[in-house]
Amino acid sequence: MPAPIFADFKKLTAHAKDNGFVFQSSEIYDGLSAAYDYGPLGVLLKNNLKEYWWRSMVQLHDNIVGLDASIFMHPKTWKASGHVDAFNDPLVDNKISKKRYRADVLIEDHIDKVEGKLNKEIAKAKKRFGDAFDETEYRATNGNVKRYQGEMDDVAKRLATAMTDENMEELRQMLVDLKINDPESGKADWTDVRQFNLMFSTQLGNIAGEEGKLYLRPETAQGIFVNFLNVQKSTRQKIPFGIAQIGKAFRNEIVARQFIFRMREFEQMEMQFFIQPGTQMEWYNKWKETRMKWHRALGHPAEKLRFHDHDNLAHYADAAVDIQFDFPFGFKELEGIHSRTDFDLTAHMELSGKKLQYFDSETKENYVPYVLETSIGADRLFLATMSHALRTEMVPGQDDENNVRDVMKLHPAIAPIKVAIMPLKRNKPEIVEVAKGIFDELRFKFDCQYDDTGAIGKLYRRQDAVGTPFCVTVDFDTIEEGENKGTVTVRDRDTLAQTRVRIEDLVGFIGPKVDMAVLLAAGE
Repeated sequence: MPAPIFADFKKLTAHAKDNGFVFQSSEIYDGLSAAYDYGPLGVLLKNNLKEYWWRSMVQLHDNIVGLDASIFMHPKTWKASGHVDAFNDPLVDNKISKKRYRADVLIEDHIDKVEGKLNKEIAKAKKRFGDAFDETEYRATNGNVKRYQGEMDDVAKRLATAMTDENMEELRQMLVDLKINDPESGKADWTDVRQFNLMFSTQLGNIAGEEGKLYLRPETAQGIFVNFLNVQKSTRQKIPFGIAQIGKAFRNEIVARQFIFRMREFEQMEMQFFIQPGTQMEWYNKWKETRMKWHRALGHPAEKLRFHDHDNLAHYADAAVDIQFDFPFGFKELEGIHSRTDFDLTAHMELSGKKLQYFDSETKENYVPYVLETSIGADRLFLATMSHALRTEMVPGQDDENNVRDVMKLHPAIAPIKVAIMPLKRNKPEIVEVAKGIFDELRFKFDCQYDDTGAIGKLYRRQDAVGTPFCVTVDFDTIEEGENKGTVTVRDRDTLAQTRVRIEDLVGFIGPKVDMAVLLAAGE
């Protein structure tokens, strides 16, 4: 059987809209840039992904608890965290197209193009040498590959230095030296690069001016830090312990693009793990392994995931790595793991004048804990999950190469609809009555869908396209006298195997297969 064809980016975005996963915000008014609405199936899938994260973080760890902090926080919060003074991106305009870009992203895109050339060299060599191909040796000896890798390393190092030093002149010079053109006009007529603060501001009530200014939070982490002692004392946690949170954040991105990958309103799933100073590298490596295992349990293969160490460390970090996913537009950040030292708690302690220290009853000492952070975008996880799950493949068991289907091979535990119930004949009252009765019973246990709006083959394809793992069909055998009376056909999405199951046994048959406990155990 030919290998499945994974959806390209254009097909993915069209599929998301056509099947009720994601819609453009305010579409009837021609849409709002970089804002999206999750449709009926999208909200179910996203909620399932968030539940998987929450239960694996909080439910399965006796030393991690939850929090839901306010979006609005005292403006001094963002002064202490450094966001007021340093939460900037380097902005550059093209004089011909009048389009605005992030200078660092333009340079990163240049690196990606070079990496694409390198990967083509590797792919050609694999095809040429077959099973005898040694990629490690080829990377170390092939002239073209070494040249491409050297160019990537040099540009990445130069970019990291410029970003660390906040050297806007150097960033513009890199655009010139690398001959980077505007993607829109193809011209390289750039303005100077300048800093652009990403925070959205608003006013508190009817108070105007600086004294009434509030910000929409650009990250969820600070709500955890300012509540550190409240949570620790109320839950009697001892270090090491963590605080987890899922919530909205807002960033006035210069260029928001690639569908829901980069938006101005997005959702974060973060956990801040408070530890004893000096143990951060031990916990950093532990959480790297833990989080990578979690992603693979979802069904994301090893070749779609990789670690990428930060070349340009944030001001608060002594180590940082991204878990990158191979999206349809290349490897990009999915989750960040950061050793934040004691920067945040110390900064809030100094500006607020309140102690944010932990008393260790074993060592009899007070200290400001260090923090190990894991932060993942719920929207990016949604996009990664959909992009890997959606594929076009030949129907299993069919030899006709024209007999293909679009199918979303989601893990059953996170599928938006767990089971679809359908009558074989919608004009047969006895069959319809039984089918609706099954639907009324199963929806107390699972997210279900009843569908009688087409021929059975069409209904199966429709459920395949949205990732429904099981379809229950009520047919003539269900209602007529014989050994199969009172049974229905349960069709498996992936294998297309059809099993006769007694109606009263459906919950027991389907339940264990869609139970999130299976997924949680795999991700532990």
